[in-house]
Amino acid sequence: MRSNEEFGYPGFDENGVMRLTDQADRYPGMLQDIAVYRLRAGEPLELKSCEEEMAVLLIEGAARYAWDGREREASRANPIDEPGWCLHVCAGTPVWILARKDSEILVQKTQNAREFAPVFYTPENTRRETFGLGQFEGKAQRTVSTFFDVENAPYSNMVMGEILIPQGGWSSYPPHEHPQPEVYYYRFRHPNGFGACFLSDSVYKIQDRSFAAVPGGKYHPQVNAPGYAMMYVWMIRHFDGYPWTERNFQPEHAWLLENG
Repeated sequence: MRSNEEFGYPGFDENGVMRLTDQADRYPGMLQDIAVYRLRAGEPLELKSCEEEMAVLLIEGAARYAWDGREREASRANPIDEPGWCLHVCAGTPVWILARKDSEILVQKTQNAREFAPVFYTPENTRRETFGLGQFEGKAQRTVSTFFDVENAPYSNMVMGEILIPQGGWSSYPPHEHPQPEVYYYRFRHPNGFGACFLSDSVYKIQDRSFAAVPGGKYHPQVNAPGYAMMYVWMIRHFDGYPWTERNFQPEHAWLLENG
């Protein structure tokens, strides 16, 4: 398997940290610092950035979130069958996590000088939509959970959500692109799950805990194998003065929008 400017299979280091992107030297074109933390039961994690807003997503496990004098408990048996919990804070707001069980936490950060009140997204207040019903014989059905985007968080420079794809399905379909960079982090119901990520004319193997760094302008449909339901976190960085709001469909496949 290969790791280059668009795809990665990084693995956790000795401290239980898996770094996906880093604006300094690892996929800097993504304009985001993204890492996944593996915490053992009882292990604490303190997070703070003086210049970056931050989203802290529970991928699986159980944890206590503490921030700004508040606390919330979150629990998620696995990333396929249960929705996520996400805390979004502005720069300078410290966040403390205490793992109640073995847990996996994803943290997304980017520069943002705006101040805003913290928002804790739960399964009850997260927007969830199912697309692809009745299209393509059901082969592109997917459920999209959007924690925040320009619609409900216009003060943010980021977008974060999750996409759940049943076995043998397609997402980001018909193929589309947008100028803003996007990062995907993949999880499967079964650790042997696999699929494929298309980035224009390149194709990469998706596996559990792999990720894609999608440059602006690349068409990026995804597919997973039969028998292997897949969830991936999608994270977009707005451009200054040019937030992500729309998709540009690949012209030769745009007819599918009317004939699905």
